[in-house]
Amino acid sequence: MTEKRQPIVELQGITKIFPGVVANDGIDIKFYPGEVHALLGENGAGKTTLMNILYGLYPPDGGQILIHGNPCTIHSPLEALSSGIGMVHQHFMLVPPFTVAENIVLGHEPRARRYFLDMDKAIADVEKLSAQYGFQVDPRAKIQDISVGMQQRVEILKALYRGAEVLILDEPTAVLTPQEVEELKQITDNLAREGKAIIFITHKLQEVMSMSQRITVIRRGKVVGTVATESTNPVELARMMVGRDVVMKLDKDPVQPGPVILRMEDVYAEDDRRLPALRGVSLQVKGGEIVGIAGIDGNGQRELSEVLIGARPVTQGRVFLRNQDLTKVNLRGRKDLGISHIPEDRQRRGMILDFSLAENAVLGKHHREPFQKGVVQDTAVVNAYGQSLLATHDVRAAGIGAMGGSLSGGNQQKLVVGRELDSNPELLIAAQPTRGLDIGAIEFVHGRLLEQRAMGKGILLISLELEELLNLSDRILVIYEGQLVAEVRPEDTSEEELGFLMTGGQLEGAGVQRA
Repeated sequence: MTEKRQPIVELQGITKIFPGVVANDGIDIKFYPGEVHALLGENGAGKTTLMNILYGLYPPDGGQILIHGNPCTIHSPLEALSSGIGMVHQHFMLVPPFTVAENIVLGHEPRARRYFLDMDKAIADVEKLSAQYGFQVDPRAKIQDISVGMQQRVEILKALYRGAEVLILDEPTAVLTPQEVEELKQITDNLAREGKAIIFITHKLQEVMSMSQRITVIRRGKVVGTVATESTNPVELARMMVGRDVVMKLDKDPVQPGPVILRMEDVYAEDDRRLPALRGVSLQVKGGEIVGIAGIDGNGQRELSEVLIGARPVTQGRVFLRNQDLTKVNLRGRKDLGISHIPEDRQRRGMILDFSLAENAVLGKHHREPFQKGVVQDTAVVNAYGQSLLATHDVRAAGIGAMGGSLSGGNQQKLVVGRELDSNPELLIAAQPTRGLDIGAIEFVHGRLLEQRAMGKGILLISLELEELLNLSDRILVIYEGQLVAEVRPEDTSEEELGFLMTGGQLEGAGVQRA
């Protein structure tokens, strides 16, 4: 039995208090060698805070950490690494122009004749480590030239190169294709067989079921329970996470699409480096229709959404809202015409982190009545609206005057989604609308999107979550290297087939059309 083994890491009574919030309340968890231990919980439940304490980013206000049975105080990530604890963050920390080997050995470079980097030894060390765990990475490739899944492997190898025995993976499947998720599972299995302890943080219950051996659920800063994966199921886990039954399967009523709301005609656009990002994109979105965009991250999705909201110029082609040509209309003008946008990067594009939550709640409509009268903002109205928005969308915060940067990532996302949906848009561009959300919040957002559909709104859903695309979309367009390469009906395809199309593959069949 697991309990007869010595845990690598044991958390005893870990407590962390922020102003107005008890983030961790006496948490006890044991992490054992040779297993993948999943950590589940709602947004703001305290998972990330707990892992930041273990990784030395926050000091605990109470409790202790034991490593191999010995009490240990961790003041920094450097001390965590020296104690055998590594962390792979959701947003990778790699140097794009550097090679794989250069990134892995950065800060721990092998030396030749004391002062010079021994590149041959660095490459040999990386090849040996890669072969040991079945990673199959090219140490000479540049980070900017490899896939997102391969970059994740490099981050894991970085931690292993520094001697990590405990590996924290924060939302590791958020940007992976189904094929890359399966490859990650093989990697974590290999690491477990080598005796590593893997802490797997995710919101995807099916992946928890397939990739872990034990699961700990945290709700509102407290441990609800730890269960063996083989003895539970997604329905029970969802109930533990949110404290109620959760609808696991969407009930999407049939809707007869209305007139065309969005039309793009042969649109070209460039990325930030002035390289082609969109190449001849033509599409339509009708009222009462959700059109999904599927693609591996970095194939033009961000540029597509920015072109539609007016944040990126079109170099060729035209964009229409109903019959009005929007090609030369600016961002505010499009907002006023009824286009709302849930951006893929909530911190850079969706919020101003140094503004209060009330100010963030009215962004995009702050210049209109009733929030502004003349040139003066009505603070009382702004605060009242912000308070209502936070309550309606279960945004957990210390108060309406708190800064946007004080919220957890999931709560930031809920604020942005709530603000954009409450604007009563005619067209909604939803880019990664449930990124970082827990199962309960995802259920809520999906329900709101379907409400917009039933009201006859047009929705363009850009998502890396293939299950989300298949459940919500009426049609799915596949984007590859800036071009729409296929159109599929959700009822006629699968995640595996979508993943294949996203890599540039071609499928023949009744459910697949070449775009």
